[in-house]
Amino acid sequence: MAAATAITARRGNDQFRGLFSDTWSVKATLNASSLADGAGETNTIAVPGVTLGDIVMNISMGVDVSGISITPYVSAADVVSIRFQNESGGTLDLASTTVKCVVVRLV
Repeated sequence: MAAATAITARRGNDQFRGLFSDTWSVKATLNASSLADGAGETNTIAVPGVTLGDIVMNISMGVDVSGISITPYVSAADVVSIRFQNESGGTLDLASTTVKCVVVRLV
């Protein structure tokens, strides 16, 4: 498992007033391991203030992830986890990249 580096997060609720009580804009650098077909890996990003029940509204990657499914979620207080699962039929190795996501807390 690789931990994220170069993490930046901005907390606020300027958008969607009344729907979310808080939002986090997260940007981090990740370098996932090489994954054989059928293998998976979960990486973590420290995001102060998030809690279980908060929603990760999706994720963008700065590289082509063809063949790898990506599932972001809040796994614990102050932690966003990103699960990479390779179902491509071959080994894939994503390059180090910038990951961006938005985490929200419903009112």
